[in-house]
Amino acid sequence: MKYVDEYRDGNRARQLAEVIAATAAPDRLYRFMEFCGGHTHAISRYGLEDLLPDNIRMIHGPGCPVCVLPAGRIDMAIALAQRPEVTLCVYGDLMRVPGSQRNSLLRAKAAGADVRMVYSTLDAIAIAEQQPAREVVFFAIGFETTTPPSAMAIRLATEKRLGNFSIFCNHVLTPPAIQAILDGVDLADPDQVALDGFVGPAHVSTVIGTRPYEYFAETFAKPVVIAGFEPLDVMQAILMLVQQVNEDRHQVENQYIRAVNRDGNQRAQAAVAEIFELRAQFEWRGLGLIPHSGLKLKPAYAGFDAECRFEMPELTAADNPACECGTILRGVKKPADCKLFGTVCTPDNPMGSCMVSSEGACAAHWTYGRFRDIQRKAS
Repeated sequence: MKYVDEYRDGNRARQLAEVIAATAAPDRLYRFMEFCGGHTHAISRYGLEDLLPDNIRMIHGPGCPVCVLPAGRIDMAIALAQRPEVTLCVYGDLMRVPGSQRNSLLRAKAAGADVRMVYSTLDAIAIAEQQPAREVVFFAIGFETTTPPSAMAIRLATEKRLGNFSIFCNHVLTPPAIQAILDGVDLADPDQVALDGFVGPAHVSTVIGTRPYEYFAETFAKPVVIAGFEPLDVMQAILMLVQQVNEDRHQVENQYIRAVNRDGNQRAQAAVAEIFELRAQFEWRGLGLIPHSGLKLKPAYAGFDAECRFEMPELTAADNPACECGTILRGVKKPADCKLFGTVCTPDNPMGSCMVSSEGACAAHWTYGRFRDIQRKAS
């Protein structure tokens, strides 16, 4: 199959691993953060860390939009769904994310709330057309990849004059989160982790291009390589990062040239700019309040903004103190470092968001990595 099999060729992966090992200087440590949850999933699924020399460490970042949504926003969605006139449309992986008090949208649905799983914004639009007596709210989350479909839904609702449709906007932006991570790096702080470069996100970059990362490469002297999601994509990106570090370069390079260019999808960017504007700040699970990191609807579209329409108060809630999702999302700890991992916290009984989403670091390690840990301890 063209464009899939060739990126999963085991022989080529082993050859590339040999090149990486030969290129990496034996007397230095390389610490690279893969920001995107899709890369975390690929690294775990294909056992890529087992192919790397010991002095190359991959650090999982906060690039899963479900994982970084704080418990307070889940509580707000649950309160919205419990209103008798509201039908709340959500993507499936949000249903089991715990809010405070271990409540979730799935439990709210079991208690009688009208919560429906959808596959796209168009599904929510269709429900609003079919049920004009209901207030249909789409629980919008995601990075720059999923924001254009939300913008198009608002355009479509405007054209159809749907008076019973709105969105609960939780769209967040990648560059401010990367800056927050780099701003917070303090080598004297045990809750921070040093980084030598980033494997840049793939889907996000198809929309925003590579240009927004140039600031981080120049300002913080950290190389960024945009990579695809297949195992050879990630391995090649790691080699490109190692080469930049060796040569003391800090540039934005694009490994994913088959899908990403410097300027991105400008039609999608225009649609988002038409509908949305920046929030002053937005809370991220594990990273706290980050300035200008979230979006909201512009005043001209306030009629489609659930937070305005239903006067939803901003809620904040503390995470389970025993759950390490926050430190895992910052790359400070690995899933197996959490004492709940694999004991009381499993995909069937998740304590934190990182175990719920398929792109979460804990879910990826549970599915693909935990048996390797056992083998390493036994050997």
